[in-house]
Amino acid sequence: MQYKIKGVIVPILTLYHPSEGVDRLAMQALVDFLIERGIHALFPGGTTGEGALLSLPERMKLAEICVEAVRNRVPVIVHTGALTTSDTVALTCHARSAGAQAAAIMPPFFYHHSDQGLIQHYETVAGQVSDFPLYLYNYPAVSNNTLTAGLVAELVRRIPNLVGMKDSGGGLELLSACAALKDEQFNTASGSDQQILAAFQAGCDACVSGNANVVPELVVSLYTAARAGDWTTAHALQAKVDAVRQILRDGSQLSLYKTILTRRGLNGGLVRPPLVQADEDQADECWQALIDLDIGIG
Repeated sequence: MQYKIKGVIVPILTLYHPSEGVDRLAMQALVDFLIERGIHALFPGGTTGEGALLSLPERMKLAEICVEAVRNRVPVIVHTGALTTSDTVALTCHARSAGAQAAAIMPPFFYHHSDQGLIQHYETVAGQVSDFPLYLYNYPAVSNNTLTAGLVAELVRRIPNLVGMKDSGGGLELLSACAALKDEQFNTASGSDQQILAAFQAGCDACVSGNANVVPELVVSLYTAARAGDWTTAHALQAKVDAVRQILRDGSQLSLYKTILTRRGLNGGLVRPPLVQADEDQADECWQALIDLDIGIG
């Protein structure tokens, strides 16, 4: 199976209704906002989307809402990684039935698992959706498990519908090592906004950018410049992305993304406890800093 996405993938925020959980109307508006600004795919239920703070029914509802809101305009890759194999199977089967184009699976988190345990986990999940493209999602700092190049190669050998990987491990070595898999059709996506330009220069197909929730125009422009080989423009745009990262704490305080979205005319809403909401003074300061950066969002 071959399936390849190129460009800017947004790990879309999850927006909540005060009393009804995931807010369908707010999510529809955010999906439209991102697609109208040129993003190439959406990734609901990931770290930036507070996926670990959602119940299984909420994660399924979020997948359905995103697929419905997208209306086949861009691919939807649903994060379906969970603590247990059975929950991962349920979420992945649901993503396929909901109409997503693919699923991405972080290793089961909290416990450290052996390579054999991870192989069994991924084979079990893939066996239930053999006609559905699957991505690995490597994020050792969160999952407590590292997908090494050797393990990825073994998983690709065993699982025909394993088509690519998002790597948030902090470097580009793993993606570079895996790029030749599947006759060089393995779909590689970097998860670090600090390395967007470096990833494209290294031959990665895509970036998964949390900051693109707030400044999609900037990240899409960076990708466009890199794709065209306009490295002078691309370096200048990466510098602006780095400035945005500093202003918005690079996603470590997700409420800043939501408060800035509200200032951009959307209903960003609140984060889910125990995440902490940014106060208005902090949000105002960040908004003014973004305006001063002159990236066309004011």
